[in-house]
Amino acid sequence: MERTPHILVVDDHRDIRDLLARFLTKHGLRATVAETAAAARKPLQSADIDLIVLDIMMPGEDGLSLTRFVRETKDIPVILLPAMGEETDRIIGLEVGADDYLAKPFNPRELLARIKAVLRRAQTVPRPREKGQGRIRFDRWILDLGRRELVGEDNVAVPLSGGEFRLLSVIIERPGMVLTRDQLLDLTRGRSAQPFDRSIDNQISRLRKKIERDPKAPELIRTAWGDGYSFAGEVTPL
Repeated sequence: MERTPHILVVDDHRDIRDLLARFLTKHGLRATVAETAAAARKPLQSADIDLIVLDIMMPGEDGLSLTRFVRETKDIPVILLPAMGEETDRIIGLEVGADDYLAKPFNPRELLARIKAVLRRAQTVPRPREKGQGRIRFDRWILDLGRRELVGEDNVAVPLSGGEFRLLSVIIERPGMVLTRDQLLDLTRGRSAQPFDRSIDNQISRLRKKIERDPKAPELIRTAWGDGYSFAGEVTPL
């Protein structure tokens, strides 16, 4: 029997979270609710959550902070619910790893459609062989996932942009797996690739210049012609 997707709805407004929970349940999904980010951490630890629908503005820890925590420790898709007109929150949300967003007020049917689309994408993306929560050694580098820092053998940190950090994290957690550009965009930005989108290629090029001994003859990030990229280095969790 096919497993019913389990959705965690996090919103400090009781009417919104309860309405969404009833709507999602009516349409064949399981739903658990939490009123704060702190309350959401319990089901995240104890339940098998498939996707989080998350308000941004909440008392205490906000939704962006919880999104960052989820992205660093788990592989659970996140859909943010920013207030209408809060463009900065939407941009930051995507930068910290949210998969999609829908501004309030919204139509529950549109949210349901977005949930189903994100779940479909998540099912086609390769899962990491080992989800790192601390530090990962590869070649002559250590990637500190908590501090979001790349450190060389001389103990000097190499600056990485947010996009470069997410891309490097994604590929080294899936060593030997060929990841297409669409999959890399899903994993790093939470959206499907646009036609002629070359941003992944540009980020790969910048990463090679920072981590490869010879960027023109890369040994760590390999190109699978016509398919995508794979990480060929040996990876050791620390």
